[in-house]
Amino acid sequence: MKQILIFVLFAALLCWLMFSPIYKHVLIVRQAVLQQEVDYLLEIGASGGYGYISSAMQEQSRQRLARFGMRPEDISYELASTNGQSASNPYDPLPRGTGISLTMSYPYEHIFEIDRLIGLTPPLPSDRMKAFGMKMSEYVP
Repeated sequence: MKQILIFVLFAALLCWLMFSPIYKHVLIVRQAVLQQEVDYLLEIGASGGYGYISSAMQEQSRQRLARFGMRPEDISYELASTNGQSASNPYDPLPRGTGISLTMSYPYEHIFEIDRLIGLTPPLPSDRMKAFGMKMSEYVP
């Protein structure tokens, strides 16, 4: 009887150790994709040809992220500039030397629900993972 119990516990532990990291890979990939998108938008938006990150650029970004399985309507963008000017106005680009900062966020959803099985409290579904970046505008009128 002891041997059966030990076998069952060992099998459950082995399954947990093999399959629990899978959902964490989803988290790591989502965080990496968010950070990559922030870096890309800042590289394009702060270039000499733009000096802004428009709503059209944000919509294209949403579509790119949707290909990775993210829901476009849940992606949040927060733009700011170091001089207080709007960083999303294509008719008034930020001049060279002005910083553009971008924060993107996406909800954790229910990624950590499996952690309840081992007694951990997962983050709330409303909590969001964030990626941040800042770059100086290179736009010269």
